[in-house]
Amino acid sequence: MIQRIQTLYMVLVVVLMCVVSNFLPIFKINGESIFYSSNLISLILFLCVSVLTAISIFRYKNRKQQFVINRISIILNFLLVGFMVYRLLNVSGGTAVPEKGIGMILPLLSIFLLSFANKAIKRDEDLVKSVDRIR
Repeated sequence: MIQRIQTLYMVLVVVLMCVVSNFLPIFKINGESIFYSSNLISLILFLCVSVLTAISIFRYKNRKQQFVINRISIILNFLLVGFMVYRLLNVSGGTAVPEKGIGMILPLLSIFLLSFANKAIKRDEDLVKSVDRIR
């Protein structure tokens, strides 16, 4: 069912990944803001996480598949964090020190929300299994 708490967590992830990521800079160099959409790899990873999470929302009848899709999204978020850290450490600009923006925490927040969703999915699955044992 779509009204479950894990759906709320996954909708928040989709909103963060699609809408908010376009407005929050990752970091600033010499006053110029760098966004996720400025690099093709980060944009593709963001789109993959968004699409997989949106697919997972509508797979509510198959909780095991929903759980696996969320885990894949978590792994992609870890790749995104690693790529952003690599990009931050290898910023070209000479002596310019990049200022970290709030956009750096979006993948981490997404990881936490997807973990909470997986925990709720597991709780639902355990509840269904316990009811099946009673029958």
